[in-house]
Amino acid sequence: MTTSAPRDEFRLPDAIRPERYELHLVPNLEEATFTGTAVIEVEVVAETDVVVLNANELQVSDAALRAGWASTGDAHAGEATRPLSIEADPEHEMVELSPGARIAPGPYTLVCRFSGELNDKLCGFYRSTFTDDSGFERTIATTQFEETDARRAFPCFDEPAYKAVFSVTLDVAPGLLAISNGPEIGRETLEDGHVRVRFGDTVKMSTYLVAFVVGPLVATAPVDVDGIAVRVVHVPGKERLTRPAIDAAAHALRFYAEYFALPYPGEKCDLVAVPDFAAGAMENLGCITFREAILLADPEDTARSELQRLTEVVEHELAHMWFGDLVTMRWWNGIWLNEAFATFMALCCQDDYHPEWETFVDFSRSKSAALGVDGLHSTRPVEYPVVHPEEAAAMFDVLTYEKGAGVLWMLESYLGRSRFRAGVRRYLKANQFGNTETTDLWDAIEAEAKEPVREVMDSWIFQGGYPLVRASRKAKGGKVALTEEPFAYLRTVEPGGESAIGRDWIVPIIARPLGKKKEERLLLDHKGAELDAAEGPLVVNSGGAGFYRLSYDAALQGELVEHYDELAAGERYNLVADGWAVALSGRGELSGFLSLVGHLGAERDPNVWSIVIGALALLDLVCKEEDRETLSGFTRRLLGPVLEEVGFEPKKGEEEQTPLLRSSLIAALGTLGTDPLVLSRSRALFAADHGGAAAVPADLAAAVLAVVAAHATRPEFEAILERYRRPDSPADEIRHLNCLANLRNAALAAEVRELCRTEIRSQNAPYLLAGLLRSREGGPATFAFITEHFAELTARFPDNSIHRMLDGLAGLVALDERGRPQLLAEAKAFVDRNVIGPRHRLVAQSLERLQVNVNFGQAVRGGLALTLGATVG
Repeated sequence: MTTSAPRDEFRLPDAIRPERYELHLVPNLEEATFTGTAVIEVEVVAETDVVVLNANELQVSDAALRAGWASTGDAHAGEATRPLSIEADPEHEMVELSPGARIAPGPYTLVCRFSGELNDKLCGFYRSTFTDDSGFERTIATTQFEETDARRAFPCFDEPAYKAVFSVTLDVAPGLLAISNGPEIGRETLEDGHVRVRFGDTVKMSTYLVAFVVGPLVATAPVDVDGIAVRVVHVPGKERLTRPAIDAAAHALRFYAEYFALPYPGEKCDLVAVPDFAAGAMENLGCITFREAILLADPEDTARSELQRLTEVVEHELAHMWFGDLVTMRWWNGIWLNEAFATFMALCCQDDYHPEWETFVDFSRSKSAALGVDGLHSTRPVEYPVVHPEEAAAMFDVLTYEKGAGVLWMLESYLGRSRFRAGVRRYLKANQFGNTETTDLWDAIEAEAKEPVREVMDSWIFQGGYPLVRASRKAKGGKVALTEEPFAYLRTVEPGGESAIGRDWIVPIIARPLGKKKEERLLLDHKGAELDAAEGPLVVNSGGAGFYRLSYDAALQGELVEHYDELAAGERYNLVADGWAVALSGRGELSGFLSLVGHLGAERDPNVWSIVIGALALLDLVCKEEDRETLSGFTRRLLGPVLEEVGFEPKKGEEEQTPLLRSSLIAALGTLGTDPLVLSRSRALFAADHGGAAAVPADLAAAVLAVVAAHATRPEFEAILERYRRPDSPADEIRHLNCLANLRNAALAAEVRELCRTEIRSQNAPYLLAGLLRSREGGPATFAFITEHFAELTARFPDNSIHRMLDGLAGLVALDERGRPQLLAEAKAFVDRNVIGPRHRLVAQSLERLQVNVNFGQAVRGGLALTLGATVG
């Protein structure tokens, strides 16, 4: 391929910029094909002899170039039309259109026809199916373009910096609903009976935000939210499940318009529930697509956790309307900022919507997941150079979302909400409809906050890892000394490997003496710092927003433990989570962590108990077989009294967090604790529900199913499958599917693995296999199944789900009688042979977590029974 200027191999030349697209597509749902015409108004900014567009799995034909733009009344429009030769470059996902002569700078209109297939890979322009009430399979044509799949639907300049206006027209079969980014502005019935639907122009936006959906769908009546029409689009018969999403969207639109001090950038807001969807949701401007099970919920039969998840995803996607759609990263290296900021803003929005949910305490669990990955040598900087599109795809991970949101929370907490928000408003106002780099945001916040924001944030964004902050009371002077050092779960890197964990962070510290409101703020660097703390307990990570691990000396730790009940929930969470991280990394003894756990008798926050339950689950994976009953007994003695106090079934007027705690305790006691009473009551509730006598309360449903599945008989297994196939709601379907990861019966687990090859939707099957990989009973068999059928599974599943399936390798801790790992070397060899490209790093992180777990198991299993016996009486 020849061009007039050198360029990166996978980047478009910069001689031409698009200004406006007129897209006309004709999908054929029965034949799973589509045809279309693209009329693209472009500006040639430098003389060139070729027009290069992105196109992937498209047949492009009949291309021509003419001078001028008809949409602006250009007098030259339509003159000097030149046919273009067409040369495809499938390796680089491009097509070269050549007029055979030089093209002078100026406005031109490019016209080309194209055709393609509605694929089944859940990307580009693809098909999704559902079964209607009459038992017939129906087809939907829908889109998913992020990060670089608009090129699968129409030839385009498929890079985020090439923003343009989009006008979309769809010809659809009669009786089908058609929607796109803009509002419908016209329709006509064609001679062949099809309906031509035209949509209004969008604002200038990137190609990955374009969307169109066609199918036998219905939409709710629009709800006016300060002039914006909000609808939920869904398969027929599910309108009763739309209210929670509409209510969450209405609050979020008002919250963000006030927070950002800018109006919503679209003309309407459709929330579209798609039966087959690889991601959780996608922020297409004005036409946001979601997994059906996330968006639709029965207000009378939805668990608090499920409602919170629905609300969070709606809030996240609507935050993108400003942060991502209105202002967009210049290139994919900056995608983290879009996703991290939307994640953080959803926390702020939800905290305003339902303060009783204690959203930021709940986020501590997500932040811990990021700390877990970021403490690995195979971590990465949050932002790093991206060349090939596959490298962008590998950035959609816990570091982009949760670490990114975590460091934003840390910065906002340090600066204060008003100064942080003022900087965000400055950034959006200055860059609306444009593209930016990460540092543009830091500079805007710095200008408002008068703090060294860019220097601080560069130390967190451009190097991997985080510090362990040590706090120790000095012998004289009433001071507490702070130092920092890199934290890693493994002390050494594998031979030949390199660590991506950096060093020398600038750490925003917020500290306060316990019982006092006055806080001390400082920036800790490699030189260390001191805090005034003459006497009494000192909370170094006050409020819990710091993205680091914290180690107090014995005196400071002891003072905090004595006053544990006086700590805020997020501070208690961090104290216990940091203690577990120290034990897991081998920096401290398991007995020390269990001693801390012994002080949790009055703890009622489900997030704090989640750390303990997670630790018990790992101990169950690594302990000797003969010690499992000892561990089960320990679990019953530790958790049983807490469940007895909160009660097995919901009580009227109980605290908001109690249902979440109850559910966690039941699941842990019925699986890890093999508690006979919990199993008996769970089976009774399950039988009543499946027998039609009484439904399981929504907040208990997932826990009851987990317990029953873990001990399932053949009839119980068949009942679970039957309900999965004929659920009461999308949430009911997912509950009955996800519980199958708890199966301990080898024959039943084998049947589920086979269903992952055939019946279970490709968007869900990888996650179920990941859960089965983490099972002590079924992990090795599931690994053997994946290795045997890997080619088949990778062909069936979406590309972005393969590494998520293999994330379950972290739980494949199969140790022999002498404590030697049975599958670690085999797993590493399998990954090296079969996982290539940028996503190999994501799977390498799972393997390193497996190594961490193996090391921990080898260290503790010998004396585990004695340690447990000495902790809880």
